[in-house]
Amino acid sequence: MSARTDPDTVVRPPAGEPAGAVPSRRAPAKALFWRIFAINGVVFTAATFVLALSPATVSTPVHLAELPVLAVGLVAILTANAVLLRRSLAPLQALTGLMERVDVLRPSGRLRFSGNGDLAGVIAAFNAMLDRLEAERGTAAAHALAAQEGERRRIARELHDEIGQSLTVVLLGLKRAADRAPSDLREELRTITETVRASLDEVGQVARRLRPGVLEDLGLTSALSALAIEISQLRGVSVTRHLDARLPPLSEQAELVLYRIAQEALTNIARHADARHVAITLGRDGDSVVLAVGDDGRGGPIAEGAGIRGMRERALLVGARLDITHPYAGGTTVRLTVPTGTEGR
Repeated sequence: MSARTDPDTVVRPPAGEPAGAVPSRRAPAKALFWRIFAINGVVFTAATFVLALSPATVSTPVHLAELPVLAVGLVAILTANAVLLRRSLAPLQALTGLMERVDVLRPSGRLRFSGNGDLAGVIAAFNAMLDRLEAERGTAAAHALAAQEGERRRIARELHDEIGQSLTVVLLGLKRAADRAPSDLREELRTITETVRASLDEVGQVARRLRPGVLEDLGLTSALSALAIEISQLRGVSVTRHLDARLPPLSEQAELVLYRIAQEALTNIARHADARHVAITLGRDGDSVVLAVGDDGRGGPIAEGAGIRGMRERALLVGARLDITHPYAGGTTVRLTVPTGTEGR
């Protein structure tokens, strides 16, 4: 037999949940009913008291001269009731505005309500729900991105160990064959050799993009510098670098997030922005590390596809803030702010 719960029953928080996170109160619907009932009761009681003490009388039947008095009294009652209800339910309007702005990929503020009434319980419950949603979203994103990085490492190893080695064997064989081939075939074999060499270089570049070994070996600043040089050489875009090597200690996850977001931003610029110049900046701003990637391309509103959503998910992993702006001078600026005291949480 299932037990029924009375709406007025005080619900205890589950074990392990912080005490006082959501105040235990009556059901919100019933609490709101009693709030409105109390306001109306106060207004009607006050109106009755004023009517009892006033010299005004109402005849039976009502005379025309008495109708303005009744109308004024009714308007006064309705006005007082509307003012009290509006002030009492004002937090609901702020709560509705917050609901419309909520986006789990953009951490939003919480609504603060210092009152001790039933609406404080509703707002506290909504804030707690946002905390749970953001925590669950962060956990899911962390698992997904960790799996993605693992898959990238696996593919990079296979490219290097299998395809790279196979192409190396083919390259060496072609060189030996070109050395022994007749003169009429030698030039053709050398052309094929250079094609295989170029393919081997491309495989190496893909493997490095999938698994940034320079980040593990030489650090974040060197990895970003190498990334900027690679984009400049491949896409023919002028890249200016201002990379501060005197950064505060960062976790491996925070460094990987900074690198991947810079990589995605530079790739988007090279593919879609038609930019001639790109500036990448990495430095310290107070207690935060700030990465900025700006260009002088087309700019304008950007449809947030999988690439930008992935950048926002990565930013959430380290408690960072990602801003994408479009300066008046044109182009687009991607700015990532990583608090050094909260990364990796």
